[in-house]
Amino acid sequence: MKFEPMIPSSSPFRSAILICLASAASLSRVGAEQAARIVFQNGRSVPVSAVVVQGNQIVVKGPAEGFSEGQTFPLESADHVYGDKPVEVNRGIALVLMGKSADALKLLEPVVAQQRMTAKIPGNFWIEAARATLVAYALNGDTAKCADIGKEISDATPVQGIDPFVSLGKALMLPVSTKAADRETAFRDLTTDNLPTAVCAYASFFRGNALKDAKKDAEALEAYLTVPCLFPSGGMILNAVAELNAAEYLTALGRRDEALPLLHSSVRESGDTLVAAEANKRLESLK
Repeated sequence: MKFEPMIPSSSPFRSAILICLASAASLSRVGAEQAARIVFQNGRSVPVSAVVVQGNQIVVKGPAEGFSEGQTFPLESADHVYGDKPVEVNRGIALVLMGKSADALKLLEPVVAQQRMTAKIPGNFWIEAARATLVAYALNGDTAKCADIGKEISDATPVQGIDPFVSLGKALMLPVSTKAADRETAFRDLTTDNLPTAVCAYASFFRGNALKDAKKDAEALEAYLTVPCLFPSGGMILNAVAELNAAEYLTALGRRDEALPLLHSSVRESGDTLVAAEANKRLESLK
């Protein structure tokens, strides 16, 4: 890979790399995994796996932690979802971004099904899993499933109207005949300030992919670095894969001192996923 960088290594952009790494690192957390629970306004909670949602009621499926089988609660009495994100979500997102959508769906679809009942409860894990699933369907060219889950996501986030991830899915499914410039523009249009950070992060990442395919390497590098620099709260796995891709360009440019911290950050943020394994391999190659 050979190209002349648009951004000189002496520019302030070098410092921006270190700043964005520090920002992204602050998102990391540790602790023992705890299954998701629905916490009610009175402080009591019940495992998500122990209930179902029927209409506007949460129904207990069987005796569970002081709750009786058949006991019901208004859905509006649920205050938030508490617990750790299912490990399959991050692993699935990693597979999606690494070009393994079919494998990703094997992990994401069960989570979407299990967590669907929490879709309208604050703090749920369903939205993130469902959006990643939409991206996977779009990358697979599955228009029908993409439309179906897009409607579900929009119904769960009514304040936004049609969820912006629906537009991301359409951009990802543009015909192969679409001009490279038009494809890149479609993603760039989804990185504006009025859109949720998550969609901006995904759009910037796929804009980087589009620029890479178009052999606009310097611009692709900038697009990848935009993910952790401007949209770090879009998701740790997104940050990790973007950093992994950016490090590849920096290594090719002989800017090893900038590639190394990106790879270390990628490992730290991606946990037990395919991304961490790949980043570790590249770190070994730079020793």
